Amino acid sequence: MDDLLPGMLHLSRDGGATLTRQLTDQLRDLITKGRLALGQRLPSSRQLAQSLDVSRNTVSFAIEQLAAEGYLSLSAGRRPEVAAGLSLDRRRTSSRSNCAESARISLSPWARGLHRANWPPVHDGRPRPFQPGLADEREFPHEVWSRCLRRAARNAPLRRDRPINHPPLQEALLGHLVVHRGIKAKASQILIVPTAQSGLTLVANALLERGDHAWIESPGYGGANVALHAAGAIVSAMPLDAQGMAISSAKDAPRLIFVTPSHQYPTGRLMPIGRRLELLRFAEAAGACIIEDDYDGEFHYEARPVAALQGLATSPRVFYLGTFSKSTYADIRFGYVVVPEAQIEIFELAQRHMGMLTSITMQDALAEFISAGAYLGHIRRMTRLYKGRRDRMLQALASEAGSRLTVEAPAGGMQLLARCHGTANDRKLSARLLEAGVVSRALSIMTYHKTDEQGLFLGFAAWNEKEIDRAARVLGRIVR
Repeated sequence: MDDLLPGMLHLSRDGGATLTRQLTDQLRDLITKGRLALGQRLPSSRQLAQSLDVSRNTVSFAIEQLAAEGYLSLSAGRRPEVAAGLSLDRRRTSSRSNCAESARISLSPWARGLHRANWPPVHDGRPRPFQPGLADEREFPHEVWSRCLRRAARNAPLRRDRPINHPPLQEALLGHLVVHRGIKAKASQILIVPTAQSGLTLVANALLERGDHAWIESPGYGGANVALHAAGAIVSAMPLDAQGMAISSAKDAPRLIFVTPSHQYPTGRLMPIGRRLELLRFAEAAGACIIEDDYDGEFHYEARPVAALQGLATSPRVFYLGTFSKSTYADIRFGYVVVPEAQIEIFELAQRHMGMLTSITMQDALAEFISAGAYLGHIRRMTRLYKGRRDRMLQALASEAGSRLTVEAPAGGMQLLARCHGTANDRKLSARLLEAGVVSRALSIMTYHKTDEQGLFLGFAAWNEKEIDRAARVLGRIVR
């Protein structure tokens, strides 16, 4: 073995993994695959180092690491040996055996159905026009945010009480939501969660029992569809009319209703006050709760926004859901949920049980960012910028695609819907656009009732005028 072992090891000096890491991994692999027998002695560290043309320290560090992991036994004055008591299942060493073993693992019905959900949309590589849901991180005040982060990090050792929802952020965020979204709540009602999707999952799991009925908009947000199904709900797709979700007494009475009233996802329609009040009255009569997703409700271009459903409700049935990833940029993914006051304690407990916790330092930085006025200033500046980009997008699509697309001009938000005419297949069209470097989302993927509607969901917020014009020319050529 003294002569054979060096020939079984192949160390590379091309600048990848260190020699110590390579030697450790290769020796471990030889042991686990049975190529080194239990109780077998290895060459001394000096012999092995000379054979491999490496330093003795390299070999010593590798042997000590494997001894610490239990693969080798060391004793004074003796060469290392493969641990005699090592328990290895040598029957499962091939990758084919491992794959077969994995295939026998039983998945839940929810996990087996995930691939059919078409959500979340994943695009490899860097973001490209017209990828929906993205803010322009180039326009974010990174220097201001950096200062907030540095101060929050310096203050971290001084914090004694560390509740999972940071009171300074709750207070700062509430002040903003009361003025700009008409929210009626106490600061303690705001839960800070890792993402808006996790907030949706939290509410769904806390409210629904398996077999309960839930309503979603159709077309609508895929994240709501998968979260409600995962909670065991029977999900009904509610088609839209000109005012938003069409409320139907013919459907089974829901326990939970998910809506996006500020900018319906994906049509961008604003639910008018009459339909909002109708929805609230229906929920009250049916004993249903509402999840109001205000995912990009900060950006309004035509008029002052309608107050949030949560602020209009006369009884505590609305859970208001928001996110910082759209109003700031994608790396600040924090979401938040405004829960009814009577449910604060149980929802905070559920938040802990589900591990939906966020960095207190990050929360502290966000609190300063909002309190200092930087958040509102950024939103106002981006509202003006995004309005210009929306208008440029409308102009470019009209010029390049002509009558082949009908575009619904959103009153706010960060994306728009372009409906296809004739026999166009939006999924095939979206795939062809992706090959040409333009990202879109097919409307049919987001539709959960039977319909022939076809369209493309296109983001405009993250792209400047040159990028919009260039991508619109590609889109127009492919559509034509």
